[in-house]
Amino acid sequence: MKAILYIGHGTRSKKGADEARAFIARVSERVDFPIQEISFLELTEPSIDEGFRRCVERGAAEVTVVPLFLLAAGHIKQDIPNVLEELRSTYPDVSIKVKDPFGVQGQILDAVAELVRETVGTVGLEDRVLIVGRGSSDPATLADFGLIVDGVMERLGITGVSVCYLAAAEPRFSEGLAAVMDDAKGKVIVIPYLLFSGLLIAEVTAEIRKWSKQGREIYHTGILSEHRVIEDIVVERAMWDKRRL
Repeated sequence: MKAILYIGHGTRSKKGADEARAFIARVSERVDFPIQEISFLELTEPSIDEGFRRCVERGAAEVTVVPLFLLAAGHIKQDIPNVLEELRSTYPDVSIKVKDPFGVQGQILDAVAELVRETVGTVGLEDRVLIVGRGSSDPATLADFGLIVDGVMERLGITGVSVCYLAAAEPRFSEGLAAVMDDAKGKVIVIPYLLFSGLLIAEVTAEIRKWSKQGREIYHTGILSEHRVIEDIVVERAMWDKRRL
């Protein structure tokens, strides 16, 4: 039998873990596979090893891995492949296929623009948008964020779009937000480029509240998985092999 193993990042935040589980529960209802399991790379149970073992115990001879990751940074290029290589040795008779991360997609950028408009209504030339990435030392990931900035700029029809990071890259969030707030003549809209809530989102929310208490007009779009398109993308990737049969 065929199985799907979804892999999330994992978080110490109960809210974030619950969001990921609820998201996969919704996806699973739309995906016609007999065996579907969720797992996490770190910080949240079940682990990838445990999720894979459950697939095998339920009769899976072929496992399609669907990573819930926006871009191809170190976790996608190194950490997850390392775990899967060990699983190939442990279960040599089980075939493993791995889907790509989401990447920079037009439909995700469309969704980001929709989230902005749903949050603030009309976006004007004096408004500023700050995209907040998790952060990575991988040059390819940073280049992807350049494409994301360009795509959001085009869709909103403004030039005031910039990016900052929560870790591992510059500018860091507090510095990037302060620069935008100093420069802004209109609204400031912060877009956390993250799938689920967690400690990183809590950091973003806390910083925004500080500026809001000073009377500044600043908004927060919320996480990307709040938009239906993210669920649609995961369903499409999970179902692709089945549609080819």
